[in-house]
Amino acid sequence: MIGAYPSVVVRVVSALLSPFILLFGLYIIAHGHYGPGGGFAGGVFVAAAVILPRMTLDEELAYRLAPPWLGPAAGGIGMLLFLAVATVPLALGGDFLDYAMVEIAGVAASRIRYLGILVVEIAVGIAVFGSVVLIFDVLTGKSDA
Repeated sequence: MIGAYPSVVVRVVSALLSPFILLFGLYIIAHGHYGPGGGFAGGVFVAAAVILPRMTLDEELAYRLAPPWLGPAAGGIGMLLFLAVATVPLALGGDFLDYAMVEIAGVAASRIRYLGILVVEIAVGIAVFGSVVLIFDVLTGKSDA
């Protein structure tokens, strides 16, 4: 975008809504292993909270809040985190994504499964967030990727 959106109402509403969209996205990621939603849906909401100010606010302010390198970095970190959680059981003689077979002293297998799926949901959320923000930046010409 060349400059701020001409409507004051749109700019103010987007600035007020973005933190709540971000919070809702983080909630969906954190509670994705309990019910519908999870990493993908939450990652899209978190990305929307970053993209909305980029579309409506002044370009300099929007990119100061979330710099252009954030998308590729988050996408890479999310994929590496997912890969780490998915392949650690392979290194220990288990199956891909079988994080319940990882033994931690004093922690029940059900608790390890719970923590494993939570980390997977967080990793997917980070990767989706980064990918969606990167797609937006590439389409608007703000990325070097």
